[in-house]
Amino acid sequence: MKAKTKYVCSDCGYTSVGWLGRCSQCGAWDTMEQKVEVEPAKAAASHQKRRPAMAPQQEGPQPVEAIDNLAINRMDMGLAELNRVLGGGLVPGSLVLLAGDPGIGKSTLLLQAASKAAAAGRQVWYITGEESVQQVKLRASRMGCNPASLWLWAQTDLEAILAQLENRQPDLVIVDSIQTMYAPDLESSPGSLVQIRECTARLGALAKTVHLPVMLVGHVTKEGSIAGPRVLEHMVDTVLYFEGERHYPYRILRTVKNRFGSTFEIGVFEMGDEGLTEVLNPSLAFLADRPTSAPGSAVAACMEGSRPLLAEVQALVSNSSLAQPRRIVTGADYNRVNMILAVLEKRTGLKLGNQDAYVNITGGIRLQEPAMDLAIAVAVASSFKNKPLKEKMAVMGEVGLAGEVRPVAYPEKRAQEAEKLGMTRLLAPKGTKNKVRNSGIEILEAGTLIELLALALN
Repeated sequence: MKAKTKYVCSDCGYTSVGWLGRCSQCGAWDTMEQKVEVEPAKAAASHQKRRPAMAPQQEGPQPVEAIDNLAINRMDMGLAELNRVLGGGLVPGSLVLLAGDPGIGKSTLLLQAASKAAAAGRQVWYITGEESVQQVKLRASRMGCNPASLWLWAQTDLEAILAQLENRQPDLVIVDSIQTMYAPDLESSPGSLVQIRECTARLGALAKTVHLPVMLVGHVTKEGSIAGPRVLEHMVDTVLYFEGERHYPYRILRTVKNRFGSTFEIGVFEMGDEGLTEVLNPSLAFLADRPTSAPGSAVAACMEGSRPLLAEVQALVSNSSLAQPRRIVTGADYNRVNMILAVLEKRTGLKLGNQDAYVNITGGIRLQEPAMDLAIAVAVASSFKNKPLKEKMAVMGEVGLAGEVRPVAYPEKRAQEAEKLGMTRLLAPKGTKNKVRNSGIEILEAGTLIELLALALN
């Protein structure tokens, strides 16, 4: 049978019989990759090599009462912030995907975690497909990561990797990165749609069969999403994003999917000359250099997963010389900030239509929780009126289009975090006092934005 050639978009999977410079479905340029369909005999032989599905298969359905509960003995990774985002540690047999921008510190984080786990007596394999073992060794020496049970291997052939893993069965495997791995029985090149999906499936099948935890490093596209097929995120048990600004030392490790714990948990690290250092009290770090009695500065009481967090919101409002005033937002949702500016102008009478507005979440972090609304609103109003907020005040609450102040979840945790960081006042929606018990912080309640600004500004 004659082989057939087709072209597949690496971003969306669109198939064409001829090469296209631009994908007809997603509009991406230079993403069409050639794929040759193999003959039936070769395809059948290739299918025999493929491993079973992700989870071990059962003969038939069972009643739920007859199935034993899974006893989860989590592996301590030696980093409290990493354990937090994983839900308390790494689950044996789980498949974890870590993604982030190039140079953000993904390999550094996993190498430090591998060193900590190896120092605890576990055999850890760090498989690199992008660097030589000498390059990884150089980074490990710089960070002081040289335990005897940490093994380095430069390899991209998945069949060779699986064969060694089945024979040796280490305690933890790190693959850096999944886009460099390839299965020899597949015709497509490494990093292609088919290769990424198949390599992930085979690693997942082995992980579930022998209860081996596997951590994968994933590349991201220029838009910030994980490179490769979207199904990749569905195939793994946990998806972590490592994010931060290059010009700031802080890095945020964020959980967006976790089958063994809660999502949207965050861990905070600080990048230094010798690697990453855990920031166990991020609120204190983010507020360390906050100016006091400065117009346009407000402290927001946020929640990231189950973790309360205080962050500084800064705003600058000034007369615009442009026909269309500037709106520059860093660290917050751009559309949300524009909505708050419109509500302020309509419901409180602030004339912001001819003003440039700049909003920034300090520290290089990104927060998009609705409870940030009030902090953004009072920071903008403070800058516009050139009046500082009352001292030692934190703010939480959501803004509605009618100018009302709406309640948010977990008010007690937010109040406790604010009190712990030395705040004496908490500006919050009405009804918060009834939900916050045994707190020494003064709670100021507001039902509308007009009431809020009267309470917030000196």
